[in-house]
Amino acid sequence: MTTTEQAWTTRKLLAWMSEAFTSKDLDSPRLCAEILLAHVIGCDRLRLYMDADRPATPLERTDLRDLVKRALDHEPVQYLTGEAWFFGLPFRVDKRVLIPRPATETIVEHLLQHARSRFAHAGETGEGFLIADICTGCGCIAIALAKRLAGARIVATDISAEALEVARANAARHGVTERIDFVQGDLLAPLADHASAGRARSLHYLVSNPPYIPDDEWGAVPPNVKNHEPHLALRAGPDGLDYVRRIAAEAPNHVRDSGLILIEVATSRADQARGLIVAHDRIAHTEILEDHEGLPRVIVAHVS
Repeated sequence: MTTTEQAWTTRKLLAWMSEAFTSKDLDSPRLCAEILLAHVIGCDRLRLYMDADRPATPLERTDLRDLVKRALDHEPVQYLTGEAWFFGLPFRVDKRVLIPRPATETIVEHLLQHARSRFAHAGETGEGFLIADICTGCGCIAIALAKRLAGARIVATDISAEALEVARANAARHGVTERIDFVQGDLLAPLADHASAGRARSLHYLVSNPPYIPDDEWGAVPPNVKNHEPHLALRAGPDGLDYVRRIAAEAPNHVRDSGLILIEVATSRADQARGLIVAHDRIAHTEILEDHEGLPRVIVAHVS
């Protein structure tokens, strides 16, 4: 091994990548560097600092150079590594699905809190709960709920057959396949089977993270999103409410009394989205939840 090879230690690689990513205005450049290097080495991020002077092998450096080049072209590190984290769980992701965001965890957190307080008899396990997850994508919401509510059953829908392939793989990874029905279809259309089977208004909860970026905001979307993530899961017409409008009109007819509807929306359209669902005659009241950054993010509608 040459002196040059010995110079490329974990410490120096992290510094080099962090500087390069910062120069390209990547979000969280140090974190990106850690994720990529840990992926190439095959270790967790903590190990990077426990063995900071470990020299990289020639193969590791070659693999890392390729990933860094792609990251500098704003390809998301989650796609580069094939994994993203959501609600403390790892999920397989690729260009067939949207990358889970921390903001979406707001839906899971609020549902779990409501379940434990409103349905005290089953709130800890979700025994008997029926939940629908509309536009499930990689399945992160449905699977996170299934892991926390061991007695719940979930119907997860998506119009994309490719997205459902990823979601099913994630459900198998986390051992919840038997309690989630993944169904291809347009928004709430797959729920019609429940109504036709005499189970109208059977849901305890209906949740959704639909496409919601309005046309007038598309130009400001970062390149890592605009150039790499599926537009089908992002764009939602002139006002960003094309899908929210349809969900707001139909969802209350599928949810039982005292149930909840939770919909993630564009922060700039939160008030408008709330107005769409509050007009429904089965909605008792609504609220807007802030995400972890303090932005208005999730519409909560209480069904009566």
